Amino acid sequence: MADEELKIEEGGKKKSKLMLIIIVVVLLAGGAGAYFFLFMGDEVTVVEGEAGAVQNDAVESAAPAEGQALYVAMPRPFTFNAPGVARERIVQIEVQLMVRGIANEELAKRHIPMIEGTLLQVFSASNADDLVTDVGKVELKERATSQVRQVMRELEKSTVVEQVLFTGFVIQ
Repeated sequence: MADEELKIEEGGKKKSKLMLIIIVVVLLAGGAGAYFFLFMGDEVTVVEGEAGAVQNDAVESAAPAEGQALYVAMPRPFTFNAPGVARERIVQIEVQLMVRGIANEELAKRHIPMIEGTLLQVFSASNADDLVTDVGKVELKERATSQVRQVMRELEKSTVVEQVLFTGFVIQ
């Protein structure tokens, strides 16, 4: 009887080792499959276009198209005093610039100090009573866009900036 118990225990050890090996193999296969699907999808494929030009699909998908909107955030919000009929108010505006294409994004980033100066001039010339209304905010945004485009045309011979967007607007 002791011999039978010894054989059963040895058989149990063999089964547990076999089960452990199977589990390890399944986990390794699952990990390899997950790695393949996650990281092998980024490989570069070369496609020959109609005109015989070679295109790189991975690079094209990573780089935005020329017409795709990109946003350049101003490094700090604009804070200024705006005079009003009843009282003077403090205004804080956070701004982002909408540009089209990587080249225009780089040009906008290069000229941020000039853009900041232009925006501060436009903002400080505004009236607090006008800024309280939605119409006044829209007019300010349009004036800012017009002035920034004019400055960029003078500097780069291109408008560069499509729109000036207010991402934060606080009046106290």
